[in-house]
Amino acid sequence: MMQHSIIANQKYKRLSVEIVPALDTRCVHPKLGTVIPVGMSDPSDPPGQDDADGSVVIKEKVKRPSLYKVLLLNDDYTTMEFVVHVLQSIFGKTIEEAQAIMLKIHHEGAGICGVYTFEVAETLVNKVQKLARQHGHPLRCELEKE
Repeated sequence: MMQHSIIANQKYKRLSVEIVPALDTRCVHPKLGTVIPVGMSDPSDPPGQDDADGSVVIKEKVKRPSLYKVLLLNDDYTTMEFVVHVLQSIFGKTIEEAQAIMLKIHHEGAGICGVYTFEVAETLVNKVQKLARQHGHPLRCELEKE
């Protein structure tokens, strides 16, 4: 059985496929896109970065995505019942949570419905705006970077 690995050549921006035997002791360097035999250190790593069995330890830092608050804004026309309905149906809030957020919106002018990644927050804002328009309410929903 053969194992397939894709090696990225960053210099020329192309991918090449190399067929490597399943028991081969090589790995692909994530930054350089080159094959490194296991047990051989990466020249850019400081000394002592090898694992106990001599294999190369590859560490990558993953950056957390930015988070965004989804806010509902108060207006004089949208009913409190509709705001509670939106909070329950779109944001999955319980009746108690929805009523507490609705009262905060009513008294303070805005309330946080949740904190999400950008794509999720944007989708929820669009769902709220679509539902509000379908029911004839001018309810405003915005996202704000946390």
